[in-house]
Amino acid sequence: MSRSRRVAVIGAGVSGLTAAYRLRREFGDDITIDVYDEADRPGGLLRMADVGGTAADVGAEAFIVRRPEALQLVTELGLADRIVSPGPLRPAIWSGAALHPLPTPALMGIPAAPASVAGLVDAADLERMAGEPDAPFAWTPGDDPSVGELVGERFGRSVVARSVDPMLGGVYSALADQLGLREAVPALARALDDGAPSLTAAVDAVLAAGASGTGPVFGALRGGYRELVEALLAAGRAEVRYGTEVVGVRPGAAGVTVTLDDAAEGRAVDYDAAVIAVPIWSAARLLADAAPDVASVFGDVRAAGSAVVAVAVAEETPLPEHSGVLVATDAGLRIKAVTLSSQKWPHLRSGPVRTLRTSFGRLGDPVVSTDDELITASVSDLGTLFTAAGLPAPEIVDAVVQRWPGGLPHYAPGHLARVREAFAAVPGRIGVAGSGYAGVGVPACIGTAEAAVAGITAYLHT
Repeated sequence: MSRSRRVAVIGAGVSGLTAAYRLRREFGDDITIDVYDEADRPGGLLRMADVGGTAADVGAEAFIVRRPEALQLVTELGLADRIVSPGPLRPAIWSGAALHPLPTPALMGIPAAPASVAGLVDAADLERMAGEPDAPFAWTPGDDPSVGELVGERFGRSVVARSVDPMLGGVYSALADQLGLREAVPALARALDDGAPSLTAAVDAVLAAGASGTGPVFGALRGGYRELVEALLAAGRAEVRYGTEVVGVRPGAAGVTVTLDDAAEGRAVDYDAAVIAVPIWSAARLLADAAPDVASVFGDVRAAGSAVVAVAVAEETPLPEHSGVLVATDAGLRIKAVTLSSQKWPHLRSGPVRTLRTSFGRLGDPVVSTDDELITASVSDLGTLFTAAGLPAPEIVDAVVQRWPGGLPHYAPGHLARVREAFAAVPGRIGVAGSGYAGVGVPACIGTAEAAVAGITAYLHT
């Protein structure tokens, strides 16, 4: 009979909890799983708060359905009947003191044709787009410019500020000039590598390849992400140790040694393997002794901090006929986006209040305002947007601020290549998972956790 295994998981966010669950599925009762987290609750960037008597997600709120990882996991956990889809309303773009339709067809805000952004961008840039297919274009397979550099050069800067930045800013908390093309829009980079003769042709090729997709792009859970967190905790059956900071992970003679901080008596605990599922810059600190070259790469990744203000208004409050509003970077508002949650998600339309979310902060623009200042800015900017939609300014019933000072990792040009190279030097008995390695969304985090467990499983079976 084989001996029982012991594995440590550092981090109780969705990546760590998925890793614990996958380990339980792989080894059954023949494994001890200890999950450590310095916070006092599970979920990481998945968090809900009470606003106006209604529970609202104040971190991630949805997942991409067309990526398999989250949908498969949710289904496996018996939550398939809890999946809900957005309604038919679409976001708007705020630019030039007016609301504009979200450009379509477009790829992550990169328009397919001038007509997609007519009335939104400068006339000179419309002409630039119209002539782009015939303009000289030099591309070497493997190039990784920033999204803003490529789109600005080929389509014009107003296209970047008023279409691409608002879209990418909501996903990455960074501007197009700060994001690598391969990192943020990998399908577009592949189309250019495959010989697309222009940016227009590459966008057309990617959109045509995805045209066969049917059904909604996004999904959520009826009761919010807490349902996923609770299901993972129950199914993983790990011993979760909250309020416990891990300060080091290093290979030992027969596995790994996890060192806890002084508040936990400075203990060193031995395990057969470990999964590090904390922000990539925190993983750098944990790996400083075990893999200094890896730690150097991970530690260079910057954090894009942000804040969310969950807002409740009276149930009878009329809302704009949009699912949300994305704010152009040259539009002059303090908020970068508004999610009209009760408009976007039909299941949220019943209840004592209607809910919205405003968001602040990007890479290089940290949120330094007080909670009261963020709420005041939200009220002011919401009033501006509602007035533009022909509606009275909303009367706020309640507002809750959630800060994410670490936030999301920065996917700079070359980030994926550097991370792939670093991964090869991570000791085999240590897995690494989270949002800093293969995408920032929940499906990507789940995928990295599953890959980490697959590697550890192979190691433990040798």
